[in-house]
Amino acid sequence: MHCPLCPLSGVSYDELCFHISSAHPEKQRGAQHPARFASTSGRSAGMGSKKPQTPQSCLAGDGCDAAPTGASRVTRDSVRPKPNSTPGSGGSSTGEAAPVTSTLTAWSPKTRQESVRRCVEDKDGLKAKHSEAKQKRRSSPGEEKLFSCPMCALVCSSCFILQEHVELHLQEQHAAEGSTLEACPLSPSASSLSGEKRFECPMCSVVCSDSISLQEHVELHLDHGAAGNSAGSPGSDLKLARQLQQQEEEQRRRLEEDQQEREEFKKLQRQFGLDGSGGYSRQMERTMERDVAKGLMAPAEFHCKRAEMMESLASGVDDGRTRTQGVVRALYEYYQTECKDSVHVWLSADTDHYCSSAGDKGWGCGYRNLQMLLSSLHTTDAYAPLLQEKAVPSIPRVQSMIEEAWRAGLDPHGASHFNQRLQGTRAWIGATEIYALLTSLGISARIIDFHKPTGPGDTHPRLFEWVKQYFKSGRSSRLPPRLIHTSLPPLYLQHQGHSRSIVGMEQKKNGSLCLLLLDPGISASDTRRLLSRDTVSPAVRQVRKFAGSLKHKQYQVVAVHGVMSAEEKQISILNSRTLCAERIP
Repeated sequence: MHCPLCPLSGVSYDELCFHISSAHPEKQRGAQHPARFASTSGRSAGMGSKKPQTPQSCLAGDGCDAAPTGASRVTRDSVRPKPNSTPGSGGSSTGEAAPVTSTLTAWSPKTRQESVRRCVEDKDGLKAKHSEAKQKRRSSPGEEKLFSCPMCALVCSSCFILQEHVELHLQEQHAAEGSTLEACPLSPSASSLSGEKRFECPMCSVVCSDSISLQEHVELHLDHGAAGNSAGSPGSDLKLARQLQQQEEEQRRRLEEDQQEREEFKKLQRQFGLDGSGGYSRQMERTMERDVAKGLMAPAEFHCKRAEMMESLASGVDDGRTRTQGVVRALYEYYQTECKDSVHVWLSADTDHYCSSAGDKGWGCGYRNLQMLLSSLHTTDAYAPLLQEKAVPSIPRVQSMIEEAWRAGLDPHGASHFNQRLQGTRAWIGATEIYALLTSLGISARIIDFHKPTGPGDTHPRLFEWVKQYFKSGRSSRLPPRLIHTSLPPLYLQHQGHSRSIVGMEQKKNGSLCLLLLDPGISASDTRRLLSRDTVSPAVRQVRKFAGSLKHKQYQVVAVHGVMSAEEKQISILNSRTLCAERIP
């Protein structure tokens, strides 16, 4: 809309009404029905969303919004001058502005021309006349009382309009304070000057208008501090993710290691016969059952052999099915007539060979070597009275004898390794179990540990030299004969995974030494070849073992060297709690 009295244009209806009442008050007072601001009940609704204006903003065309909702409406066509009319033409325009409301009177041509001339004057003159008109209205005692805004230059004709106008000022001020409260907090002095109670944050310089806002603000501090402490750095999320990933990988690795350890432990249990799958008798039955299933054994034969096995186990004596007698005597006869390149040959006392059977295959070598040793002790008058059995005991009986030695206090550490139980298992035994059993019978024994190689190529020349001295210990003559059949028991030789029995020593002309070993892994049929003159030579090759054939990292030897008294036996039992082998070197 355009003002009909001055060049003001591009304003709304309410702004035009307020402009006319503010900038041209003398024209309204001179009219027959002057336009006034109506203080209606709808004023607050129209004023609530408008910005308070000053006379300067109205003159600049920024838009005035103080006109009441009940003010008169003036259309753009009714107040805009025609294109061919100019100010000062004395009413020569063809159209007149028609009145459109009851509160704004029609302007006469003379009044309009005067207003147009006044509006085309310069801005300073217009402001001066406005100020002069305001002073004239305020100083006129007979005219209506006007109310000026204490916060701007606006003058209102009603106290109610002034009150609503001032409230708009306060609302704008409060909105500006609320938006800048966090960015620009008030100081305590400013808070006291404003007259309102302020709540200052104890952790920073922010001032809040009420206690609820302060509480929420402090909680933000605490939440941020907790998050900062837990995170530790701006890149805490990435670090936390990496840490969780590392923990998960570590947990997965530990689970895999635990699973692998359990599997390896189960393999070791199966390997050493501690998996609870049964002992000698159970393995024998399974082997015969497989033979029956394959058609290699008749069911009647199965039941017959099973009955014989149970009878033998009940007696505690070996059934002799795997025994080969006269082996050492056959070697003595061989070296008397053959093998002229040997300088010296030492043989142990008569010893029977015991090979593995279907019931102990894969784990019974230690028991079979012990049976060989006991068979030799049975032929020696010094040791025979000490043996509980009149014959060589069976493997289950040997297991029972070792358990009795443990209960007597021998080798508690080894007993705990087997959980104090051997019967009904396929557990391997070694040098310490042989020592415990011999000590429980009152037989003095020693364990010699060759814990590392002492020769080139991981050989053990010290072992061979020690065995030679063992067999020479019973002879005092300076020039021993070429072939010596001693009364010494055989030696129990243990290495990782297997054990054998040393029944002699042979020394060649070039000075090299070789052991004569009986291996429980060799079948009875192969061992019986030593008893025949036609097959003894190739059979002896299986018995001879030179230094280059013994290349295990560690060897242990159990040697019998006498009978103990009751006091010596008790001392040996006490010493076995910290059983230590003789280490060579």
